[in-house]
Amino acid sequence: MISNLEQTFRWFGPSDAVTLSAIRQTGATGVVNALHHIPSGVVWSTEEIKKRKDIIEAAGLTWSVVESVNIHESIKTAGEGRDEAIANYIQTLKNLAAQGIKTVCYNFMPVLDWTRTTLDYRLPNNASALRYHAPALHAFDLYILERPEAFNEFTTEQQKAAKAYLDSISNEEKELLINTIMAGLPGTDEVYTIAEFKEHLKKYENIDAKALKANLAYFLQAIIPDAEKLGVKMCIHPDDPPFAILGLPRVVSTEEDLKFIVDAAPSPSNGLTYCTGSLGARADNDLPGIMNRLGQHVHFLHLRNVRREADGSFYEDNHLEGTTDMYAVMKAVILEQKKRLEAGRDDIAIPMRPDHGHKLLDDYNYNTYPGYSAVGRMKGLAELRGLEMGVKRTLFQ
Repeated sequence: MISNLEQTFRWFGPSDAVTLSAIRQTGATGVVNALHHIPSGVVWSTEEIKKRKDIIEAAGLTWSVVESVNIHESIKTAGEGRDEAIANYIQTLKNLAAQGIKTVCYNFMPVLDWTRTTLDYRLPNNASALRYHAPALHAFDLYILERPEAFNEFTTEQQKAAKAYLDSISNEEKELLINTIMAGLPGTDEVYTIAEFKEHLKKYENIDAKALKANLAYFLQAIIPDAEKLGVKMCIHPDDPPFAILGLPRVVSTEEDLKFIVDAAPSPSNGLTYCTGSLGARADNDLPGIMNRLGQHVHFLHLRNVRREADGSFYEDNHLEGTTDMYAVMKAVILEQKKRLEAGRDDIAIPMRPDHGHKLLDDYNYNTYPGYSAVGRMKGLAELRGLEMGVKRTLFQ
C-alpha cells in the first residue's frame, strides 16, 4: 500500500492564536513554519532555527517544511546587493539542513505576497472566506493608486465596473480595501502606504516578465548546486493570483512557467509547490494534467479550492467544492506517489497541508492570520484525508 501523504498544518510561531497543541488535535503530524521575525535577506542562524525546532518537537510535532525563506527584493530586481543576499540565502539553507529541515517553500512574487480584496467574504452559511474581487482591485489600481498605465490595461467595461464599485462603497470600506491590498508578507502586520508602494513599483519600471524570469533563473542557478549537496528540496509557490496585477509581472502562473523553472536548473532539488488554489484561479490551467506531467518535481502540496467567476474574480470555496475537480487532483497526486514508489524514491509521503480555511464556529473568537483559522482548516484537512483514503481504496483495493 502506498504511504499516506504527510499531513501538515501551517503555524506562524509562538504568537499564533492557533497553538501547537491545537494543531496536534487536528491529526496533523507536521508543522509548516518560518522565522518571520528575521528580515528578508538576513541569515537564519542555527541557534534561532534550533530554538524554533525545539518548540515544535516539544509539542510532539515535526518541523516538516519551511514556508517561506523569503527572497530579498534585490534578487528579484537584479539590484545592488543581489549576490550578497543569495550568499545569505545559501547560508540559511546550510543552517536549516544542519537541523534536519530540508524542504523549503518560497515564492518570487514582486513586492506583495498573495493578494485579496476581501478578508471577510460571507458565504450563505455565514462562514467567512477570502475573496479576490476583480472590480475592487481594478478600482484600487485606477482610482486610488492612480497608476497611469492601468487605463491602457483595462477594457472600457472593466473601467466602468471599477468606477461603479468605487462609487458604491463608503470611505471606511475604501480604507479597508487599501489596507487589505497593501498588506505585506504573511506572518507580519506590515501594511504599505500608497506612497511606499509607489516607490516599490518604481524598482520594477524596467522589469517585465522576461527580465523577472531571467532573475529567477539566476537565483536558481546560484543556489541549486548547494541545495543539492545539502539534500534540500526547494519548491517554488505559484503566484497568487496567477496573473499580473498593479503593473507587477508574475512569472509562476502557468504550466509553461513551471516548466521553465524546473528546466532553468535541472536537479532533484529544484522543485515545485503544487498549490491548487493559486493555479486554479486561472481557467487555462489543467491542474490534474500539471500533476501528471510535472509531478516528479513536486515537493509540497497546498490543497484548497477556489470558485472562479466570469469577470476574473474568485473566492475560497470548501476544499472539495469550487471550480477545481479535487477528486481528479487527488487521483493525480496518488498516481505520482505510485510512480515514485516504483522508481525507488524515498519521498513518497509528500507533505500536504489544507490551505486558506474558512472561519467557522469557534474561529471567530480568535484573531488568526487571514485564511489560517483552526476549525476551518481542520475541516479541510479532514475532507482531504477522507478523499485520499477513498481514492486509494478505489485504485488499489
